[in-house]
Amino acid sequence: MLDLPTTQARDVSEQSSHSEGVRLLVAMPALNEDRTIEDMIRRVPRDLPGVSQVDVLVVDDGSTDSTSSKAAAAGAQVISHGQQLGVGAAFHTALRAAMNLGSDLLVTIDSDGQFDPATIADIVAPVIDGRADFVTASRFADPARIPQMPAVKKWGNRVMSKLISSIIHQKFFDVSCGMRCYNREAIVRLTLTGSFTYTQEVFLNLAFKRMRIMEVPITVRGVREFGKSRVASSILRYAINTATIILRTYRDYKPMRFFGRLALLFGIPGVLLSVFLFVHVLMTGSFTPHKWAGFTGGTFILLGLVFLHMGIIGDMLDRHRIYLEEVLYMVRQSSGQDRNGDRKR
Repeated sequence: MLDLPTTQARDVSEQSSHSEGVRLLVAMPALNEDRTIEDMIRRVPRDLPGVSQVDVLVVDDGSTDSTSSKAAAAGAQVISHGQQLGVGAAFHTALRAAMNLGSDLLVTIDSDGQFDPATIADIVAPVIDGRADFVTASRFADPARIPQMPAVKKWGNRVMSKLISSIIHQKFFDVSCGMRCYNREAIVRLTLTGSFTYTQEVFLNLAFKRMRIMEVPITVRGVREFGKSRVASSILRYAINTATIILRTYRDYKPMRFFGRLALLFGIPGVLLSVFLFVHVLMTGSFTPHKWAGFTGGTFILLGLVFLHMGIIGDMLDRHRIYLEEVLYMVRQSSGQDRNGDRKR
């Protein structure tokens, strides 16, 4: 994205928010959470410094219990998918709702009771103060706050955090936490594709767009009081789906780096094998017994050239993606300003 329009848009957005009052939407994805949903909604703080209005939205992802009716009875707005689409799809719904409502801030928090709604104030404050565009709660940044949870899940979170940190060159301890706060700029900038989950893709998407990201330590319940996680119930399935989302995001936003490394991975061994065969022929005058080096080296070089070509094409497509995302951003921004204007009147 172009730095100048992004900076100008952020300044205008912040000035508008501070002058007219800040509207916060707290979104809770829910799937069969009728034992915790009412308590979570009622515990959402309504009096937050710098926030003039707090709305609560429950995104019911195909619940078969009384989640929707209890959420509505507790005073939340409810959007029902009708069938289970995934937590990523639920976040897409919350994102669209925030844009449609003209919300200045979006907070996402799980509805299973693992997070304390009172800590919403902790993740909202840095955004209100203008220190960050996107704040994520962190279960692992403070060693004293690390929750009790299965060792394999701790290990998986640590590996995923190291991977994301290495890609975006900024240290994070928890990239999978579902409790987060987004300002208006981050809301309208986000363009996500994953439906299984969204947490890691958000980091990459906003980091590649130079959004300011901050991590705030919080204390959470490590194990759900009722039921089990719908996203991480199968560690292997979660790892495969998450890795696929990360791989695709990295490929789309850094195509030359992605395919360039694959080109080097095959091209360098191909050249070395070809040089080895060439030296052998010069010294012995025969291809025997190393014809294999020629065939293998030639194949590797060809694959390297194919990946290099894909990187060049991907780089061209990346330019088109940037232009399209900028148009989408302007449309969303204009729509949000119109809704804020209507709200003010």
